[in-house]
Amino acid sequence: MSKLELSGVSKTYGATVALRRGDLSVEAGEVHVLVGSNGSGKSTLCKIVAGSVKPDGGRVAIDGEPVAIGGPKASKAKGIGIFYQELSLAAHRTVEENICLADMPVTAGLFVDRKALSKRAEKYIALFETVSGDDFAAETVVGNLRADQRQLVEIMKTLATEAPILIFDEPTSALDRAQAERFFEILGDLKAEGRSIIFISHRMDEIFAVGDRVTVMRDGETVGTRILAETEPTAVIQLMVGSKDDLAEAAVNPPDAAERSGTPVLEVSGFSGPGFRDISFSVAAGEILGFGGLHGQGQSAVLRSLFGAEPYGGGRISLEGTPVHYSNPRDAILLGMAYVSGDRGRDGIVNGRPIFENVVPVHFLRNGLKIVQPKVLKKRVDPALDALRTKYASLWQAINSLSGGNQQKVVIARWLVDQPTVLLLDDPTKGVDLSAKSDLFALIRELAREGMGIVLYSSEDAELLNNADRILVFNQGRVTRELTGADRTRFNLYHAAYEAAS
Repeated sequence: MSKLELSGVSKTYGATVALRRGDLSVEAGEVHVLVGSNGSGKSTLCKIVAGSVKPDGGRVAIDGEPVAIGGPKASKAKGIGIFYQELSLAAHRTVEENICLADMPVTAGLFVDRKALSKRAEKYIALFETVSGDDFAAETVVGNLRADQRQLVEIMKTLATEAPILIFDEPTSALDRAQAERFFEILGDLKAEGRSIIFISHRMDEIFAVGDRVTVMRDGETVGTRILAETEPTAVIQLMVGSKDDLAEAAVNPPDAAERSGTPVLEVSGFSGPGFRDISFSVAAGEILGFGGLHGQGQSAVLRSLFGAEPYGGGRISLEGTPVHYSNPRDAILLGMAYVSGDRGRDGIVNGRPIFENVVPVHFLRNGLKIVQPKVLKKRVDPALDALRTKYASLWQAINSLSGGNQQKVVIARWLVDQPTVLLLDDPTKGVDLSAKSDLFALIRELAREGMGIVLYSSEDAELLNNADRILVFNQGRVTRELTGADRTRFNLYHAAYEAAS
């Protein structure tokens, strides 16, 4: 009898199908690996088990008994603990307080029992004492820790649940090799105790080192389960890819070698910073360079640093053959750089303001304008919005009244009023409908034809395979492979994303 079993579990968000058919069976005393590309449904499946997402259909059973998990508290009560990829620590609290945060020991029902708290946390801190660092202590405020130390605290917090079923969603992403190896030793001890462990990882060496079985998800469905001792990495990747092993669709009229033989519009060498290291590449006029790989491997960090929105620690940047130095977006814009983020709320729109005010700020900055002349500016703004087929009633209409796709078109249009030399696209179609995506990529290809250099990161494989002339695959903050021509396949993209980063 399986400790945990999910059958035909599904979840939709409006018209978006996050999980079509999720099947998973985990035994007691097993490390069961769950893999799949971005958007395959694996995280949604785990969130359903953890009670943070309610399924639309299907069956969940623990020890053979059907259960309805109404929320995180209900999940915890049923013996489930989860490590989320997005850390959920209280930055202003200490290490020991975070470890016990879900179940603080109290006295008289009101006050935290500090002695009991320290004793309980000490057990989990001791598990990692040889790899956590000399500056790591129970009384240290979590906000003062390094990224790897914070991740260790999140692992300790999960272990402190003492749950029979544990889910770890990419727990080693910020850990160094010694820390990861210690964690794997602990997983082995938990397995020997009879715990059931679901382990999500993007590294094939980890998957085969710690896993007993692997379940593969693709396009919101479970497509197969294999015993890891009886299979090999290429077979697992083939399950992830399915029949889509060839190029999804050749990029429309990609520039040939002759057209790309001139001076690059953007050249980056030895570029390093938080989340990425030793990145080198060039982009020719008329070229779309793709950034691929699993989410969070340094692609967005590189783009934000190139735009001056995040600091970088070393390397060289050249625009049209001239070395440049800048440390903020204002200077990057004046040098001809543009940046579009998929996070419109954080990096794009000015909430509550008219479309007009959302389109013109870059034009004002690049031209040093002081006075607003709406009639004059309208002649420049209208063509930029029309090029994207933006649907709006008036330039004075609040941008929040537009659909997500049309809001993103407004964000892109602000860069078209005065066209930049280099356009950095950071997952620009996130939350955008299919029709708007088609319009966006048609324009992006047209801008490339006109000579703009474009760098595109997308979390959707098909967008890269359909639109990028070359693809740099990121893994653990480094570029592990460049895919060109016939090598631009889903299989090669996944293989490079999942192989051990050097």
